[in-house]
Amino acid sequence: MSDAGRSHRPVGVFAGLCTLDVIHRVDAAPAVNEKVTARSQAVAAGGPATNAAVTFAALGGAAVLVTALGRGAAARLVRSDLEACGVRLVDVAPEQEHELPISSITVRAGTGERSVVSVDAATTTPEFVASLDTVVAGADVVLVDGHHPVLAEEASRAAAEASIPLVLDAGRWRPIMRVVIPRATAVICSADFCCPRTDGVAPSAEALAARGVSTVVVTSGSDPVLWWQDDTCGSFAPPSVRVVDTAGAGDAFHGAYCFFLASTQSPAVERLISAACRVASLKCAFEGTRTWLRHLPKQVT
Repeated sequence: MSDAGRSHRPVGVFAGLCTLDVIHRVDAAPAVNEKVTARSQAVAAGGPATNAAVTFAALGGAAVLVTALGRGAAARLVRSDLEACGVRLVDVAPEQEHELPISSITVRAGTGERSVVSVDAATTTPEFVASLDTVVAGADVVLVDGHHPVLAEEASRAAAEASIPLVLDAGRWRPIMRVVIPRATAVICSADFCCPRTDGVAPSAEALAARGVSTVVVTSGSDPVLWWQDDTCGSFAPPSVRVVDTAGAGDAFHGAYCFFLASTQSPAVERLISAACRVASLKCAFEGTRTWLRHLPKQVT
């Protein structure tokens, strides 16, 4: 994907949620009052912005995660995992006393489908975030996931004022998106995302375009990825893969999209989606959110 003259290591800033993910692979989800034995388990840092940053770093980029971590045992585990993944951490609430959100993720062995229970950012959202101008300076791309509203507002402001491409991970509608969307150059939505007072994927995409977003991408698992850019639109079918585990696949798509966007001077949306789909499909072929990274060749050295 890299163009001639753009061979430097791309820099990505990822602002949003960080959790501690506990992933169990089971044959079937337990019924009420039932205990089941997992086939395997994994523990790693998680969250949309976090997993995207890990993917960006694994591809060869310099990834910076800006999040609210604070103190506590779970935070120490997360710091260790991020260091091992080569992600630089900027904690906007280092003195905050709280327990980091822990996500309980169940993956069905037969289908790779995952279920998640988490408090998201409910226990860790900071009330104030200092200027991120210095953190964002020099970045090739910035991604926000909207989980920490004040963080999303500040990161998107800093990116917009520095004319840095801003990608919004829109898993579901959040009120802070009214502020972030007009600053975004690209919005990557799940099929469940809808702008207020819209019904369906296409009307929601049109509403985003009306708010000034030049590129809208909608992912829906193994179904074709839909995209709109200026006055054109299209779809792209992800490569077929034997699905083992879908946990974190959407985040991998976002991280890869940002990496390839930051690695080329003239990114065509179809090329970005194609490259991101290959990365997300590879993720689905392996258990957990870390083992697959060993099979991901670095794109930039």
